[in-house]
Amino acid sequence: MTDRPTPRLLSDEALSDLLAAQRFGTLATVKRSGHPHLTTMAYSWDAESRTLRFSTTADRVKVTHLRREPHAALHVQGRDVWSFAVAEGEAEVSEVTSVPGDAVGRELLAMIPADAVPQDEDAFLGQLVDERRVVIRLRVERLYGTALDVEG
Repeated sequence: MTDRPTPRLLSDEALSDLLAAQRFGTLATVKRSGHPHLTTMAYSWDAESRTLRFSTTADRVKVTHLRREPHAALHVQGRDVWSFAVAEGEAEVSEVTSVPGDAVGRELLAMIPADAVPQDEDAFLGQLVDERRVVIRLRVERLYGTALDVEG
């Protein structure tokens, strides 16, 4: 027998709180070969609708993967290496924002943390169009994760 801590399952509420406390995670999409494609992504979490949102450009390989195979997962590390959350579900990719201030552009703007909102909103919305930005919406169907209660 060992006196080492064992993994503690996190409740749905704790997992949601962990997602809300972080801004970056590793998004896994499925390549044509069936292998995972991993990308570090900034995200926003809407706990009420259980939706993760990511901003990316229309030409990224993850967009191609998700349009072909919508199953995806996001892995997020907790405050330390001893805890994590995984959110699984099906993703959808929005249309490209094409007019400054359109619905997709407004959704992208709403994803920005309060401390990073651009001062010139019109210029920002125009830049999103120039970059051919889209929103990836991952509708979370399953949350799981654990924590190890390790001191030091």
